[in-house]
Amino acid sequence: MGILEVVSLFLVMLILALVPSSSVALVVTRSVTRGVTNGVSVSLGIILGDLIFILLAILGLSLVAETMGWLFLTIKYIGAIYLIWLGYTLLITKSTKIITVKKTNKKGSLVESFLAGLFLTLGDIKAIFFYVSLFPIYVNPGALHLIDVLIIMIVTIITVGGVKIFYAITANKVVSMLKRYNFESKVKKMAGGFMVGAGGYLIIKS
Repeated sequence: MGILEVVSLFLVMLILALVPSSSVALVVTRSVTRGVTNGVSVSLGIILGDLIFILLAILGLSLVAETMGWLFLTIKYIGAIYLIWLGYTLLITKSTKIITVKKTNKKGSLVESFLAGLFLTLGDIKAIFFYVSLFPIYVNPGALHLIDVLIIMIVTIITVGGVKIFYAITANKVVSMLKRYNFESKVKKMAGGFMVGAGGYLIIKS
């Protein structure tokens, strides 16, 4: 991967990680109701789940690229259309109150919070289709090197992990910001634009 591809992947992953979602809701809720350490623990579980999906996506793409080139090209086009569709849905989706928090004195187990984040992520099977769609833009799975895999995983840890932990640490302010400044709608539109652009670029590149 070149510098341009790394920076581009970093920005896309960062913006998508910022989009309010069920994982963000879980991080914020655990952090507000059971303490910041529980929010961080959920974040670590989410990171591990994403890394598992990323490895599955990369290995699957590499296998298809090496054995059936025509099928890989088909997957790239389907993936591009999928990215455009996801981006379009983000652009037209109205803001929803996804995060509701009720105070509690219950601390909760850090292991429980970690597993909650992990299983929430692994339960979202759409995530692996997203990664399968996204990665052909940045790497050639047929000529994938270990350094490329490491870069993708590091970018994921920094972006997804960094954003989720930031949400955990600033949970109370995040809840207020989502309500006051329509933050959710703005980030969704930004992420939607990026995904439509990524899908269009993949079609042109193919």
